Amino acid sequence: MSERHTPGSGEAPARTGVVRPYGDMTGDGMVQVSFTLPVRHDKRAEGAALQLAAKMGLAPALLVHAKAMGPDHTFFVVYGSVTHLVELDKVEVVERDFPLLPAKDVNATIKRTLRRPLVVVGACIGTDAHTVGIDAILNIKGFAGEKGLEYYSEITVVNLGAQVLVPELVEEARAHRADAVLVSQVVTQRDAHIANTTQMSAAFREAYPAGRVPLLIAGGPRFEEGSAGDLGVDRVFGKGTTPGEVASYLVHALCGPADSAPARARPPRPERKSA
Repeated sequence: MSERHTPGSGEAPARTGVVRPYGDMTGDGMVQVSFTLPVRHDKRAEGAALQLAAKMGLAPALLVHAKAMGPDHTFFVVYGSVTHLVELDKVEVVERDFPLLPAKDVNATIKRTLRRPLVVVGACIGTDAHTVGIDAILNIKGFAGEKGLEYYSEITVVNLGAQVLVPELVEEARAHRADAVLVSQVVTQRDAHIANTTQMSAAFREAYPAGRVPLLIAGGPRFEEGSAGDLGVDRVFGKGTTPGEVASYLVHALCGPADSAPARARPPRPERKSA
């Protein structure tokens, strides 16, 4: 028997066992989904939307909204009941494996272990022009009531902005002797965020000696938790990530606890070519 929770009852929701979606009453399985079909808005299009809903397992399905999106596309919202169950015991999540530190502790740890400022280079790469995410982490104004990395006295921030080409990012990281490189990807059409990030990680590993690559971090609303290894980066942060989380991770990855091994080696300064 699964645990049940009625909103407003004052009882804690189920954390184990089997549950169903909640709509009008507990266990009714009601869900609402939205999608777009490449068809002109008419009765046939609405029938196509209900057919798709039925194949998705909604029975009965109610079409609650349909709107033309130009001459050849229609946006739909469908409401209905599903028979699928959620097995909470089988849900896999990526737990945070580092402590959240206040700014003073971040600064103190960097100063004690690195004995120099920690250098972070950030950018939106490829054709991505959405700087809201990278600015929320780097700029002093920050996000969600937390000040960005520019606020930290022991972190030097180089924000390259939007539409930065990967070769340019590598060059800037080498020039500033970056300890960490943060890239933000909001544009996800045709998995552009995945292609850009894997290209970036490959370029850094080609440009740096083995073991001297800066810490590579990717962030954006569409990255999957636990995908860092597949993308070739050290960490992936999703939507809702705060500057404090990123700062704490930088300390965890580059400095470690006070009684741990020495900090990660700083990338060597590239030789400058004579004119």
